[in-house]
Amino acid sequence: MTINGSLLIAGTEKRGRNGEFFGVEAVTGAALPVSFGGASHDDVEEATQLAWQAFDIYRETGLETRAGFLEAIALEIEAIGDELVVRAMAETGLPRGRLEGERARTTGQLRLFAKEVREGRFQELRFDAGDPSRKPVPKPDLRLRNIPVGPVAVFGASNFPLAFSVAGGDTASALAAGCPVVVKAHSAHPGTSELVGRAVQRAVEKIGLPSGTFALLFDTGFEVGQQLVADPKIRAVGFTGSRRGGTALMKIASERKQPIPVYAEMSSINPVILFENALANRGEQIAASFVSSLALGAGQFCTNPGLILAIDSEGLDAFISKARELLPETGAQTMLTPSIAKAFREGVGRLEQHAQVRMLAKGKSGGEYDGVAALFETSAAAFLAHHELQDEVFGAAGLVVRCKDPAELEQVIGALEGQLTVALHIDEKDVEAARRLVPKLEMLAGRLLVNGFGTGVEVSPAMVHGGPYPATADGRSTSVGTLAIYRFLRPVSYQDFADSLLPAALRAK
Repeated sequence: MTINGSLLIAGTEKRGRNGEFFGVEAVTGAALPVSFGGASHDDVEEATQLAWQAFDIYRETGLETRAGFLEAIALEIEAIGDELVVRAMAETGLPRGRLEGERARTTGQLRLFAKEVREGRFQELRFDAGDPSRKPVPKPDLRLRNIPVGPVAVFGASNFPLAFSVAGGDTASALAAGCPVVVKAHSAHPGTSELVGRAVQRAVEKIGLPSGTFALLFDTGFEVGQQLVADPKIRAVGFTGSRRGGTALMKIASERKQPIPVYAEMSSINPVILFENALANRGEQIAASFVSSLALGAGQFCTNPGLILAIDSEGLDAFISKARELLPETGAQTMLTPSIAKAFREGVGRLEQHAQVRMLAKGKSGGEYDGVAALFETSAAAFLAHHELQDEVFGAAGLVVRCKDPAELEQVIGALEGQLTVALHIDEKDVEAARRLVPKLEMLAGRLLVNGFGTGVEVSPAMVHGGPYPATADGRSTSVGTLAIYRFLRPVSYQDFADSLLPAALRAK
């Protein structure tokens, strides 16, 4: 399949004329063949106008048609074949096995949402029969359903070029809800984005949906994203990226004449709490698992375990000793982009230079665009006094916080910002101590897990990949799992409607 750097609008392709840029080979930093044209103001307007026109038709497509569309996208992505994996490897530096697994996750979640659509539960159909004889006033006939909110702008993520990008979870859940989607591709993997965008476009055509159901735009700066969020025809936003980027979009959305929700996943350091008996009995084993999780994928996961909390003990010393033994054997890994590699080095440098932080260990050195795993230690008192120690360092960097006693541990937990995950490592004798913390942890994160690490997010009806700010813009939502569909729906109640006037799903059977 040819990559030519085109925008995909109205079922066709066109060259963007607002500047150009090239994809970059992550390993070398060299430009890859074929430039990509940035979308103009008029291109964005055309895409959103067509999405708005498609909305009235697409939102009322039958559930079977909509489910078939999601399945068709999955088939079209699979039909691209190895070209998709090879291009993604070049643009991201991620290994083949990781990307093949991510492709399977992408198609799997499309099929999972197809199943959710067929079952129809997301409509939340409710029937409350009227009673004209009720005194002192008649009881009205009320029926309710969820309807899609309207066209959705989706921003591709840098760290998941497939599963959180053009046809990733935000797009899948929005399309499942009945919302057309306009995607702003991430500049870190434009070729991968174009290949997947063409797959979605082919599925739109094969199912016979309006051409405005999907569009793919490229941007040479920030203008396209800003225009999309400000456009009155866009009614919700899905975003995965930095806190700075997410809060900027939230500000634009809140200042619109009609504000809209921005479902932004932004920043999380994912605390890991090590309990006394677990450390005493298997501290070294936990340390080995931690080092593997910390370094997985160069640490470029939003659920990477960046913070270790524990009470001072011999068990904690054993954990740290083992981590210091293993981390230097960890190889450097290519990071997603040169700019991400630079930001990681700068973040590690700030910790190295911090007067209240001690370097524990580093991984093997690497090239200019590689990330080198690093582990640091500080005291609870210092962590509480220096809020900057909570800042996310996107990559394989971890900070151990040594607490004097349970009270100080609770104080640290209470000072934390919202998180995606909190992991508890416990043995049987730690259960009661853990139980006392669970209510606090429920208020801190969207997912709590025991004797594991947050890396690895199961796509499941019971998964929550979200959490209080700044983990996400709206801690009531998830961007993974079938519950994600509810971000793009809103309830409508129909009172005393004649059966012939009601939507088909609410008519008398």
